[in-house]
Amino acid sequence: MFTIEHEFDATVITLVDEGGGHLQEDVTINAFEECITVEQYDQRTDKVQKITLSLTQIDELAAALDLPEGVYKLVGKNK
Repeated sequence: MFTIEHEFDATVITLVDEGGGHLQEDVTINAFEECITVEQYDQRTDKVQKITLSLTQIDELAAALDLPEGVYKLVGKNK
């Protein structure tokens, strides 16, 4: 299950783990104009872990999901 909320400065997507077995904490993705952040609560440290990806990194991640093993460089529009 997931939710999508549009806030003033970001689109917020929350992914809820509903699978069987060991469930993971919710993942929150904040899509800002200049970057994307991914956050998840870590029970071991009792803190929210956060990474920030540039829009270029997001484009590369999206492309990587459909490619076989290897080294790639995106070319074309704004690259």
